[in-house]
Order: sequence, then structure tokens, then C-alpha cells
Amino acid sequence: MKEGENRKAAIALAYHDGQTAPTVVAKGRGLIAETIITRARESGIYVHESPELVALLMQVDLDQHIPPQLYVAIAELLAWLYHLERGGDSPPPPTTHL
Repeated sequence: MKEGENRKAAIALAYHDGQTAPTVVAKGRGLIAETIITRARESGIYVHESPELVALLMQVDLDQHIPPQLYVAIAELLAWLYHLERGGDSPPPPTTHL
């Protein structure tokens, strides 16, 4: 195993109306990952923990849209978050198979 492979990883996505897909706006491992997670939580942004999804998104360059293969998984997660923000019940997050 290469050094650093076992460190926690984190990705930050942004999506704005009119965009074709969410964009990777931050990513990192170790201390950078912890900083991304901390700042998200401090800002009230939901942090979804899915090692499989993070591993796939780590392959996307910064400022690039997520690949079409991940549209369904990310769309389901965003729909669930939208529901929560509107005061909906809090069922577990979607379980899209990647």
C-alpha cells in the first residue's frame, strides 16, 4: 500500500441552477479532507459519508463537472437533501448502487 492511501478523503460539490451537473470545488486527503469536512459542518452543509462515492469523485479534476455515470447517484442524494431542507422526515440517505 502506498503512503497516504489509508488517509481520509473528502470532496466538496457545488451545484447551481442552470448548470448541467454539480462541479467538484474542493478535494483532498488527510488534513485537507478534515478541513473540508469541518468547514462544511460549520456552515451547516450536510456531509455524506460514502467511501465508494468519494473514491470515484477523487478522480474528477477540480472545477470539472461530475461524470454522467454519477448523475443518478448524486441526483438522488441532492433530492434527499432538498427534502430534508424543506422540513421533510429524515429517512436514511438514498442507497444507489455504484
